[in-house]
Amino acid sequence: MTAPAPLGPLEAAFLGLVEGLTEYLPVSSTGHLILASTLLGRAEDPAVKSFEIVIQAGAILAVLGLYRERVLAMLRGLAGRDPAGRRLLVNLVVGFVPAGILGVLLHRAIKAYLFGPGPVAGALAVGGLAMIVLDGMRARRLADGTGIEGLTWRGALVIGLAQCLAMWPGTSRSLVTILAGLAVGLTPAAAAEFSFLLALPTLGGATFLDLVRDGATLFSGIGVGPFLVGIAVAFVSAALAVRGFVAWLGRHGLVPFGVYRLLLAGAVFWALLR
Repeated sequence: MTAPAPLGPLEAAFLGLVEGLTEYLPVSSTGHLILASTLLGRAEDPAVKSFEIVIQAGAILAVLGLYRERVLAMLRGLAGRDPAGRRLLVNLVVGFVPAGILGVLLHRAIKAYLFGPGPVAGALAVGGLAMIVLDGMRARRLADGTGIEGLTWRGALVIGLAQCLAMWPGTSRSLVTILAGLAVGLTPAAAAEFSFLLALPTLGGATFLDLVRDGATLFSGIGVGPFLVGIAVAFVSAALAVRGFVAWLGRHGLVPFGVYRLLLAGAVFWALLR
């Protein structure tokens, strides 16, 4: 069997753009990357499958830059100099633990059985319906929700348990964590912010795990140059997407994203049937 050709810089940039634009939007970055790699004819390339996970490093760096004050507050809290930062850090740890445990246990099974257009389309459709049905909760939280400082460890645990659902590609980690944040009483902006911050350990852990397990395959099939191009494009596009999404969420809500997910799911199912 002939080995796949190495990923080119333009292909890497395209995947980086898809990752950056969709990582923090409630549309599923993993699902979009699977569809994008299928479009490129690289869905079965093991190096590209790893690249789809490791490229999250660009999105992680974007959140570190945009929310550096929160990150610094957590570091001060770790040193005992910022009680609010310490509470936020504890909440992020509590929120990360469920997905951290399941991610290690199910990592290979998820990549083997759920990284395909069919499972992605199903998750896109279910998530789209959930967004449309539950958007009224967002409207209520605009009036009576609390900021991120009011989140309890129990609320963080609820968000963390919800995050486990996003291990099914196409579900969207941002979708389930934002909806869970709204359910425990956060304002839309606070729910989005906690979702973004929770991505730091969650995506960081997944990226590190994949580098340890499949790093040799990744770099032999991708190369350092395209890898860096993909990370850089993901960083810039994720930073722009985060800023735009927070502003959009307060004014327009989740329904347009739900409609988009349903349309995309329908298009994928139609293509599979043909």
